[in-house]
Amino acid sequence: MSLHVTLSYTMADDQNKDTRFDIWATYQAHLANKELSTPLAAILTLTELVERSDAGTMFELVKALNDGARVLSQRSPNPISLNAGCELFIAFVTLFPHDSDSFSNLKTELVKQGREYATEALTYREKIAELALGFIKDDSIILTHSYSRVVMKTLLRAHQKKRISVYVTEARPRGLGLQTYDELTAAGIPCTIVLDSAVSYVMEKVDFVLVGSEAVVESGGLINAIGSNQIAIIAKAANIPFYALAESYKFHRLFPLSQYDLPTHNPNIFAFSLPPSSSTHPISQNKNSFIKTTDESQLTPEPPRTMTHERIACHPDVDYTR
Repeated sequence: MSLHVTLSYTMADDQNKDTRFDIWATYQAHLANKELSTPLAAILTLTELVERSDAGTMFELVKALNDGARVLSQRSPNPISLNAGCELFIAFVTLFPHDSDSFSNLKTELVKQGREYATEALTYREKIAELALGFIKDDSIILTHSYSRVVMKTLLRAHQKKRISVYVTEARPRGLGLQTYDELTAAGIPCTIVLDSAVSYVMEKVDFVLVGSEAVVESGGLINAIGSNQIAIIAKAANIPFYALAESYKFHRLFPLSQYDLPTHNPNIFAFSLPPSSSTHPISQNKNSFIKTTDESQLTPEPPRTMTHERIACHPDVDYTR
């Protein structure tokens, strides 16, 4: 199926005209709500698809949902948590008791149940934050990675009742750890940014590691922002507890055995490229080195080397922690 396919469903209105349902645009509109995580945005999108669909049987409806979920997955660069939400909703629709007077009433009930679930699911972070308080002692020093809404909710709740300090990794290449740092410091929580390469250095100072999750898979493993796996390995070596917070709608029917079993993996990740010309060596040179200008009597500092968008695109967004 083309990545640019727009699913269309015919629904007769008062003038018997057709309306078009753009599932990708609907999904993006839900994602614009910062409180909605990716699985919930997917559930609400499929709920709207049910409402707009002209399916007359359960077989047609489930097919439309599977087609819609496939389009969302194909167009998303990281469909892992999206797929978890789609699978959850489609399984719910399939198993929902068919005791309505008509199929139209059944669809109305499915839409109602989908929206009620999404509303209830927004309270899960509060419940997790309350449950996590028992793991956080007074004067705890915590290491967290990247940015997670459920982790933020937990840390802010803990700050209300206990004294905590937080180390935050910068979480390259997207640098979402800086957002975590800004929000924690704005709330008055002592916080320090840690280089991703300095996690081992700081690990002996922390009481435990606390991360969020993109998905929890059937093997019991965790899929989260890239770098989570190496932090977990370092924590295990240092005998430091490592906790992951995950809402129930992030449980995913995947069974990866390695990083390369993730649906986000593609041949471009860490692919070798042709060596650059001799004038641009890939290894960073001394920052004090100079290059000659047209006027040989003047020396101009060489511009610093940075990660280009092309290089960043060759790196994964998430990894798998066993």
